[in-house]
Parts: sequence; structure tokens; C-alpha cells
Amino acid sequence: MGALLLISAGKHFRDPGFYRDVVPGYLCRQDPSPGTDQSNRDQPNTDQRGTDQGNVDRSGMDRSSVDQGAAAQHPLAVLSRDEWIAVSGLLELAAAVGILLPPTRKLTATALTAMFTAFLAGHVDALVRAYGPAGSSRRRKIHTVRLPLQVPLILWAWSLRKPALPANRRGGRA
Repeated sequence: MGALLLISAGKHFRDPGFYRDVVPGYLCRQDPSPGTDQSNRDQPNTDQRGTDQGNVDRSGMDRSSVDQGAAAQHPLAVLSRDEWIAVSGLLELAAAVGILLPPTRKLTATALTAMFTAFLAGHVDALVRAYGPAGSSRRRKIHTVRLPLQVPLILWAWSLRKPALPANRRGGRA
């Protein structure tokens, strides 16, 4: 688990785009774009056919919730999407260390279980968006696989709360 967490923490900083879809939009602070007039923020870009062309960013993320202004922000929207990715990477790095140290192992395993359980919300949100109008076949496949992978991670983290058996209790003779 420690090695997996170290690898994942590093990936948060090397390839943050891998995690963008699993950060729910309602957790992301809505900072006004530089040079954006606040009065035009509620006006979507439309082409002559009347279809909305301005609510998908270059990563394919639906920005419609971003364009609704600061007044509609969720109370937990205290960080930007990139800040959430960095914070979760730092938490995984700390967990990698904590899980390896016997005095902090049980507490860290409990916290990891809670963290992986909390991440379920992001995976469900990403899966729902992947099957929505802005979704793609590729995103549907990715998130259909990513969501169920959380269950073994949660169970594994929970199992690490138990202390290892002493050498003389493992069934062998001391």
C-alpha cells in the first residue's frame, strides 16, 4: 500500500490531468477568468444553430457550473481543481509514510479508509458526467473501471488497521 500511495502521489504532480475528472465540480472554487467581465459570465457561447459551444474546456470538462458565478458556489468549494489534486497528492504522500511507521499505521489506515471512501463521490460524479452529453466513449470506459477499483482499496486500507501477528503466533515454532 505504501508503494502504491507513493506512485499515486507522484502521479498527482507529474500528470495532474489524470485526476481532473474525479474532482467534483461542486468542490472547485469558481475563480473569474482573467479578462472576463463578470456581467457576461452567465451568457454561454452559442453558434448559429443555438447549441452551447462554450461550456467544455480543453480537457473535455463541462464548465457550465463554473460559469454560474461565485454566488452559486458550494460551501466546500474552497480550492481550485488543481489545488484539490495537489492536496490529495500530498495526503497520499503523507499516508505512504504513515502506513509504513508502526506507531501511526492504525491511525493512517483509518484515515486512508475514510479518504478512499470520500473519493467515491468524485468517481461517481466522473462516471455520471462520462455518460452525460459531454461524455465520450473513452471516458465512459475509464470511469466504469476506476469506480469499482475503489472498493478493494477501501477494504485493503481497512485491513491495515489490524496489527501484524508476532513471529511466534504465525503458526511456526519459535
